[in-house]
Amino acid sequence: MSDIVRYKMIFTGRVQGVGFRYKASHIANQYRLTGYVKNEYDGSVTAEIQGSEQEIYMFLKSLASDRFIDIYELEKEKMPLEEDERSFIIQY
Repeated sequence: MSDIVRYKMIFTGRVQGVGFRYKASHIANQYRLTGYVKNEYDGSVTAEIQGSEQEIYMFLKSLASDRFIDIYELEKEKMPLEEDERSFIIQY
């Protein structure tokens, strides 16, 4: 499990009201990533995503290719692993 990483990501742009959280959840489940995604009051979306670097890269690539989502900026910070986490959820 040494190749597993966790990132906190803050997405800004056209990321609310366009199905971002549902798309992120679908893609995360497709790549067997764990973590969460949630809307913030400032119009951004926050996510914590855990998995391999390659799976997270593919997650971001798939998310950015959605025709309704337009990510202007992505802040990414490495986080400690959540060892017991088993799923990816949408937080409200």
